Order: sequence, then structure tokens, then C-alpha cells
Amino acid sequence: MRHWAGDDFPDGKDDHPVTRISWYAAMAYAEWVGKRLPTEAEWEKAARGGLEGKKYPWGDSIGRGKANYFYHTRGTTPVGRYPPNNYSLYDVCGNVWEWCLDAYNADFYANSPTRNPFFDANNIEWTTENFRDIKTSRVLRGGSWSVDAQGARVAYRFRSSPVDTLPIFGFRCVKEATL
Repeated sequence: MRHWAGDDFPDGKDDHPVTRISWYAAMAYAEWVGKRLPTEAEWEKAARGGLEGKKYPWGDSIGRGKANYFYHTRGTTPVGRYPPNNYSLYDVCGNVWEWCLDAYNADFYANSPTRNPFFDANNIEWTTENFRDIKTSRVLRGGSWSVDAQGARVAYRFRSSPVDTLPIFGFRCVKEATL
């Protein structure tokens, strides 16, 4: 958070995603607001916006009018500059990589459960309650303003240490659905 001006966001970035945030800081914020980070599976389902088998939230092609990727802007853009997906979610591809709750395992999806897969040594509840004790690499999804079209696909996965704070890392929160 060293790029923040005290308790305020960086100048001119009030409508941009929060960046340079570690997984720990994203988890602490989510806990503070009564939410959590999405699992990888939740993130991908939401990012697809109901479109199965497509590369991007809107179909199989990408362009400058659909997402902030491949250094088109040399930084983040305001949230909502690009069209939302079918679930009304903005910037799920490009702009910033988004931290997920899961630990990273390159081979997890080769043999994962078909319903609500989650990878970690423990369950979701334990992970959210004990996140300060976690040291393993975590998953990021969605690509950023610095990746090519391949890296901005909804199925593309990236990993990083939970302490890393890069200008391309951000997050979004989820809340358990109540029926």
C-alpha cells in the first residue's frame, strides 16, 4: 500500500481497480467487509457470464474495444470502460490480475471434482479463517493490461506468492449466496 496517499487512493485513480495489493491484503479487506475472495471455479464461472467453451466473456475474439490488455494503455483503466459480460461484471479479462482463494496447482484441473472444485490443503472455511498462516503460491485469474490475448482468456491461470504486490495485481470479492 506504499503507493497510496495515507488512507486515500492514488491521485486520479478513484475509479480504477486497486493494485499493488498482496493476497494477504486482499484477504484482509474481504474479511473486513464480510466477504471473501472467489475460488478459481467461482471466478471462472462468473467471468464466462454464462458462455461455456468460449475464450473470452463475450466470445472467441478480443480487441481493444473489449478489454484493457497487451499494453494498449500502459496501465489500468477506469472500471466499466469496457462492456460487461452477460452477468453484468466488468473487466473480468484484462486490466488487473485478480487474486483467487485457491492455492496454485498446475495439474489440479486434470483430476479435479466436477462440482465446486477448490484446491488447498484445507477447505474454504479454514483457508478464509487462517489465511495469515498460508505461505503457498496462490492463483490469479483474468490477465492484466500487460498480457497478450492468450493471457487474457477466462481459462488462463497465473500464480504468485501471497506476499507479492505488483502494479498488475488486484482483486474482487464474493459473498455467499443466501437462498
